[in-house]
Amino acid sequence: MAKILSYEEKDTWIHRLSGVTKLIFFLLWCFTSMLTYDTRVLLFMVFFSLIVFKISKTQWKQVGAVFKLVMVFLVFNVLAIYIFSPDQGTAIYGTKTVLFHIAGRYDMTLEQLFYEFNVVIKYFTIIPAVFMFLVTTNPSEFAASMNKIGISYNVGYAISIALRYIPDVQGEFTKIRNAQEARGIEMSGKASLMSRIKNTSSIIFPLIFSSMDRIDVVSNAMELRGYGKHKKRTWYMERALKRNDYLVIGFTVLFMVAALAVTFADGSRFYNPFV
Repeated sequence: MAKILSYEEKDTWIHRLSGVTKLIFFLLWCFTSMLTYDTRVLLFMVFFSLIVFKISKTQWKQVGAVFKLVMVFLVFNVLAIYIFSPDQGTAIYGTKTVLFHIAGRYDMTLEQLFYEFNVVIKYFTIIPAVFMFLVTTNPSEFAASMNKIGISYNVGYAISIALRYIPDVQGEFTKIRNAQEARGIEMSGKASLMSRIKNTSSIIFPLIFSSMDRIDVVSNAMELRGYGKHKKRTWYMERALKRNDYLVIGFTVLFMVAALAVTFADGSRFYNPFV
């Protein structure tokens, strides 16, 4: 089973950036994406995110499984928006161009399609950035980065441990699944979807119990070493900011300012091509 969302050391300029730089880029990038509904800005962000994702040499096996789950969630989200607010696009853009009638109050309008298209591409501005950040940042350096921008080192260390043990949990899942298959419980593509869901769900409780045992071991080891005694701590993996770090931070801040200026130029965060 391929390890997903796990850090891999590679020789790229993104890997060589400080964790602080990548964290600042990630936060400002997500902040900009959440605020803007300007299609021009969002399309540029998607294009740029894909370029950065490619440069980071992130392999599909690292993110493919999570990406599929995100796509399922995205489909349900888009459907839910239309089911509960079929006229949201009309309310936002002020016009109504009916393409065809479905039933009752449900009309498929050009404005609704355009609104939901913007919702979709907002996801695609963030997803590559999330994946790139997780697989190019050492968990220990990530904890140091969070502490450096003012977040409690307890929070940073907890997240660091969680990221560090993702591969171990995946390995435990594989062992339990193999043991179940050895007992004749089919979990491969040969079984029906409902059968696979049912059989896979039986792994959850053993996985939870093994993870709790692991948590107990780690927490005891940290307590024996006096973790949390002091309000501050030093970091072995902390990396000093260099020229490329300042350039990336500067570019991110300037882009955010420019993107929001374009977005709110007409007083609204929605780009309206229907006027």
